[in-house]
Amino acid sequence: MSIVDLYESSKHRNNVAHFSAIVNIAMVDGDLNKDEEVLVSRFARKLDITEAEHEEIMKNSKKYPVVPQLRSDDRLERLLDLFKIIYADHRIDDSERKLILKYAIQLGFSHDTAEEIITKTVKVFSGKIDLDQYKSMLKIL
Repeated sequence: MSIVDLYESSKHRNNVAHFSAIVNIAMVDGDLNKDEEVLVSRFARKLDITEAEHEEIMKNSKKYPVVPQLRSDDRLERLLDLFKIIYADHRIDDSERKLILKYAIQLGFSHDTAEEIITKTVKVFSGKIDLDQYKSMLKIL
């Protein structure tokens, strides 16, 4: 097996684990709604999840552990994907917040950093930020 094959295999296992986390988040409050189904299917395509893998993960999404990410940007990208699923129904509930905190820590963030990122991201997704906060986040002006 070549180094490229090993990398691709590792990358795919990472994507399968991430897709499993997406499904867990989507299903934390019960069955998938239509918006969640659309997003889950979109993420399956984006992450190159096969139909067989998709079916297996839908049956037993807790089977796959979260894979820690070395780079901060990779951790943030994974969290953003999870927030997109959470906000498919335009709100976050306590069980979703607890689960995303757990995932953020498993991805490699410290507890305090994870709490801060989640609090700020919830403000953005829920539209509860003012202009100054928005500009500060964008580092403009």
